[in-house]
Amino acid sequence: MDYHKGRGAQVNPPNRFSQTQLTREHAEGLDEDIPSAPQTQVFLESSKRILSKVDSPDIPVSYSVNPYQGCEHGCVYCYARNSHEYWGFSAGLDFEQKIMMKPDAPLLLEKEFLKKSWKPAPVALSGNTDCYQPQERKQRITRNLLKVFVKYANPVSIITKNSLILRDLDLLRDLAGQRLVHVYLSITTLDEALRLQLEPRTATIAARLRTVRALTDAGVPVGVMVAPVIPGLNDAHLPAVLQAAAEHGAVAAGYSVVRLNGSVGVLFEDWLRKNFPDRANKVWNGIKALHGGQVNDSRFGVRMSGTGPTASIIAQLFKVAHQKHFAGRALPPYDLTRFRPGGNLSLF
Repeated sequence: MDYHKGRGAQVNPPNRFSQTQLTREHAEGLDEDIPSAPQTQVFLESSKRILSKVDSPDIPVSYSVNPYQGCEHGCVYCYARNSHEYWGFSAGLDFEQKIMMKPDAPLLLEKEFLKKSWKPAPVALSGNTDCYQPQERKQRITRNLLKVFVKYANPVSIITKNSLILRDLDLLRDLAGQRLVHVYLSITTLDEALRLQLEPRTATIAARLRTVRALTDAGVPVGVMVAPVIPGLNDAHLPAVLQAAAEHGAVAAGYSVVRLNGSVGVLFEDWLRKNFPDRANKVWNGIKALHGGQVNDSRFGVRMSGTGPTASIIAQLFKVAHQKHFAGRALPPYDLTRFRPGGNLSLF
């Protein structure tokens, strides 16, 4: 069995928008020099605007900024994979190895904040892929975006799986002092072996918990998201994750159940049967039980929590653990009165 270590997806499913597909018909490759492992490529994207309006009632922010499209973290369950098809790529391996980056994102964000029509509102970094994925170490787009948030004192919400966020502790501390930032660490399990299979290029669980502690000690309010909860894989881990998060200083916690929209269903089933052949059917049927017999339900209000008995069990499990470990804790409300129209001096 061919298996690409360090990648979540193991195949490139067809792009739903493409009339033709490039495929490998012969295992020996004939005259082609086919690399043994997928290699990462970076592409520049020139955007006219960087803010995306968030219309979903399930998301507690008004706008999102995505400095990158595609993500090397390789989380096999990632709902954002389907967006890569709009670029002519596959939601599979392409999503992990063909990364679109937006170096003009900070300048475009500043232009939005300079508009007379702009009213201060929380902005999410990112709504689609991780703003602290590996390319950020070199590109520093997220750091430059944070400088804009500091300059204009506009609130920002960050969710990440990467401890690279600690590089920007100086900016986060500044924002936290003005009640302008919420940070969430995504932690799906405390089982490192499972983490390595589900999310092969993310920070270790130990590193994420250390990040929660470091941010908390610096005065930055931190929450933890257990997302996604997958029946038969990590659902039983939920109480332990909440306990560990609380012990490391987290003041909030949330969860969402797995939903396999579009091509993600094909990718996840392939991954599941290759990694867990002994329980693949049980897990697959457990996911269907969350969504009325399907592996995805895109309806607002239920898509993140699921429906039916399995969803109710997960909800109760979370409720009990949350009451035990997070009673009396909460993220501070954003202070929208601090916004500075015009900022100070131009950064660019």
